[in-house]
Amino acid sequence: MFQFLPYLLKGFWGHRARAMLTVSGTAVALFVFCFVSAVQDGLLRLTQDKQAQRTLVVFQENRFCPTSSRLPQDYTKHIAELPSVTEVIPIKVVTNNCRASLDAIVFQGMPAEKLRSSRELNLTAGNWSAFEGADDGALVGQAVANRRNLSVGQKFTINEVTVLVTGIFQSSTTAEENLIYTHLDFLQRARGQNSVGTVTQMEVHLLDDADVDSVAAAIDTHYRGGPVATTTRTKGMFQADTLADLAELIGFIHYLGYACVGLVLALVATTTVMSVQDRIKEHGVLQTIGLRPNRIFRLIVSESTLLSTAGGLLGIGAGLVFLSFTGLAVAAEGVTISFRPSMDLAITGAIVSVVVGVLAGIIPGIQAARTKIVTALRQAG
Repeated sequence: MFQFLPYLLKGFWGHRARAMLTVSGTAVALFVFCFVSAVQDGLLRLTQDKQAQRTLVVFQENRFCPTSSRLPQDYTKHIAELPSVTEVIPIKVVTNNCRASLDAIVFQGMPAEKLRSSRELNLTAGNWSAFEGADDGALVGQAVANRRNLSVGQKFTINEVTVLVTGIFQSSTTAEENLIYTHLDFLQRARGQNSVGTVTQMEVHLLDDADVDSVAAAIDTHYRGGPVATTTRTKGMFQADTLADLAELIGFIHYLGYACVGLVLALVATTTVMSVQDRIKEHGVLQTIGLRPNRIFRLIVSESTLLSTAGGLLGIGAGLVFLSFTGLAVAAEGVTISFRPSMDLAITGAIVSVVVGVLAGIIPGIQAARTKIVTALRQAG
């Protein structure tokens, strides 16, 4: 391919309008492909994380939105005594929108010491002591801080809950960067909540060799008769069930990614066919001076691959930058899917661009390679 590069660039410059339209069309299609892949990756990271499969979430039975789940906080005492249980974290969840939203705000209140031990948070601004010393203190995820232009020392109000930003954090779990952590007792007493002594859910951490299903069944069996019945699932299953409707939609847009790949294939193949038709005489001359048909074929495939790769890299680069700076996420019923760029995403997009370029050039390449010298010169003349 590289030996043909000067010749290919000269050809692109000679038909620069067509080349630019092809590259821009490919870039748009790969941008959408990148976005769709980021959404799917976010859902998979959230529901199939290894730790999520070893952690249980206890929720009120037959409840879905966090505002409707009210568990007695003292359930933690019994659950902590069960075999294989290492820690039980009571969590109060408050959100401004239970429906699917791109700008939902989700508060999670929990005891400060358990927050610090159970979450891998890296504070980029503020400090832990300030959070622990302020009753209304909040640790705000980087994505939320960027969306709402929040900084340390600023007060922030949503749903009659007013907090003081004492820290901004990044997390190894990107979905957590769309959360706001507060003290449990503060969120229970917040205006409009009136939920002292109750929590939304409990997070149960287990030993590595624990039988997850047995522990979950033991919890639900114990509280089946009340005072409040429970439904206990792994954290991954809980999040998957919560996002079931949204997951179906994400599964559907998976086909949009395939459509983008097909669009690139059709676009580059059409452009390459037009290029071959325009340069029949040129290919005949190349064969006359000794260029064999297999090299003509390689020349055409290189042309389509270069066009597809250039547009693909442009679209992927734009997609990664867009996802990095916008911090987009979609939330439903207090669970958030984060759209984040990754190296795997970039590599996948680059491979797709190259493969599609090669495939798009095969048929036009065969057509050009099979053209007879006399026929080519006669048609062009």
